[in-house]
Amino acid sequence: MKYSKVYVEITNICNKSCTFCPKNKRIPRRMTEDEFRKTAEILQGKTQYLYYHVMGEPLTHPLLCDFIGIANEMGYKSCITTNGSLLEKKGDELIASGVYKVNISVHSFEDGNKEEHIKYIDSCIRFADKASKNGVLTVFRLWNNGHDGGLNDDTLSLMQEKLKGEWKKGTRGYRIRHKLHLEYGERFDWPDMGAENGGKNVFCYGLKDHFGILCDGTVIPCCLDHEGDIDLGNIFEMPLDEILSGNRAVSIKEGFQNRCAVEELCQKCGYARRF
Repeated sequence: MKYSKVYVEITNICNKSCTFCPKNKRIPRRMTEDEFRKTAEILQGKTQYLYYHVMGEPLTHPLLCDFIGIANEMGYKSCITTNGSLLEKKGDELIASGVYKVNISVHSFEDGNKEEHIKYIDSCIRFADKASKNGVLTVFRLWNNGHDGGLNDDTLSLMQEKLKGEWKKGTRGYRIRHKLHLEYGERFDWPDMGAENGGKNVFCYGLKDHFGILCDGTVIPCCLDHEGDIDLGNIFEMPLDEILSGNRAVSIKEGFQNRCAVEELCQKCGYARRF
């Protein structure tokens, strides 16, 4: 397998408007079943892991579990990242679909009141407890250190109260028990063409171990190109190998090997500067 994962954005539509998210100005869209099947066929041999987002909330797509079934038949492992707000309604169906991994971004509830926060976390806990017991790798994400206003401590207390496990602390969070984890992370600045240019001295794993495909088929070099500013080509219009071996893609990849961001967007990426 050439890539450790590929991000397939099945929709750019979301049911929330979180403060940390850059949103997107693209036309609201969902992949059709035929488009997803074609995408999965094109990616065979390229990766084993499909991540169902760049922008958008995967659980807003009515065919998400059908897509996971198609991917399972083709030998993929399906991973989704969700804000968790729809797990109470759709969690059982998601577990039954054969999904491999579910990341729950519980930091998506920074702006709610305490009562609503408790109700939200409770629903995420119930899902995670059931999912992990049914073999689904489940990870709570708190990627907002320093921006939580104390909610992270409340969240942790609720989880430790209601989730039985070893709660073994590591460098990035906790191993709660088999198939169930809590992961901490720092908030980062998404790349944006309107942001300050930080220079070319940048390293990134884009096109080295992953790339993304937007819901209209546009290939992008990484999962943070939320507007598709670095359009490498469209899988519905030209062969993927031709796209990935094109001059622009090769220039980006070779640049990062030398810690050089050749694209303006990459020079304005706060996440890449972590490396």
